[in-house]
Amino acid sequence: MRRIWTPFATILATALLISGCGDSANSEGGSTPSDKVTYVTAFGAVGRDAFAWVALEKGYFREAGLDVTIQLGAATGENLKVLAAGRAQFAHVDLTGAWILAGKGESKDIRAIAAVHQQSLVSIVALAGSGIARPKDVEGRKLGAATGSVNQLLFPAYAKLAGIDSTKVQWFNAQPAQLPTLLASGRVDALSTFLIGVKGIEKAAGGKKAVVQPYSEYLPELFGNGILAPVTITRDRPDLARRFRDAALKGLQYTLDHPEEAAQILKKAQPAADVTAAVGEITLMAPYVKASGVIDRKRVTDAIATLERSGLISPGLTPDSVVDFNLAPTG
Repeated sequence: MRRIWTPFATILATALLISGCGDSANSEGGSTPSDKVTYVTAFGAVGRDAFAWVALEKGYFREAGLDVTIQLGAATGENLKVLAAGRAQFAHVDLTGAWILAGKGESKDIRAIAAVHQQSLVSIVALAGSGIARPKDVEGRKLGAATGSVNQLLFPAYAKLAGIDSTKVQWFNAQPAQLPTLLASGRVDALSTFLIGVKGIEKAAGGKKAVVQPYSEYLPELFGNGILAPVTITRDRPDLARRFRDAALKGLQYTLDHPEEAAQILKKAQPAADVTAAVGEITLMAPYVKASGVIDRKRVTDAIATLERSGLISPGLTPDSVVDFNLAPTG
């Protein structure tokens, strides 16, 4: 008996195993991911970063053959260090901040593969009644900003054009999540932060209205956040970069189309996230976003020229040294 049934049992078990694997793959909407990658958010778990969790929840990464781990980021400088050290393959980083550091000789082997915000969203944000209603009003005041963020890197250029004596401004460094509370409690007089965070700031301040002064009023050429990768990925594994880019941008489009659902997906993945603030960020950033991720070469050239004129970087930085135009959408 044993000699007759053992081969049959083996064949049957193998067939069932293959069949089971096929059903599992189909039920998940695609094949099992083969490439494990780590992605770092821009600022913790907030609305501007919701699209990554949306891409994960909706299966866009899986459909692209990717097994993505999302890690919470900590602003421009720290995120670039993570990429440079090889601890992540992709990150959401402020492009202007990254290019300032590249112009100073730091994080040179990092390339942008998509733009999320087509304009810099960095702003001075104060509360109504604080006496800060125009740029020069920040003189003699304490400004809060995320440690290592573009907000401080870009401030000298903004201050010069806006007529601010930057030596009369005191800085208070903090983690991104702490900024609304710092302003609401009066520990700082204003923030240098992204304008899309206004809803969260107003909520922390008990509904008091915020006064926003965008840097873009004086620096309209500059980009905001984008998706970056080290050249070890863009040069050596371009197909991986394309698959990640397309899946992330698909998540970005869905997020813009469904802000409430995107905020709930963010909350599901990160219970500490504030849904109201997340919806506010997604809604406020929409006018500045092209879900195609386009990066225009001329605009990059103009942005670099602006940073040079402002004295933030020395001459020598080129568009191709900061953007991989073989990967970045150009139209």
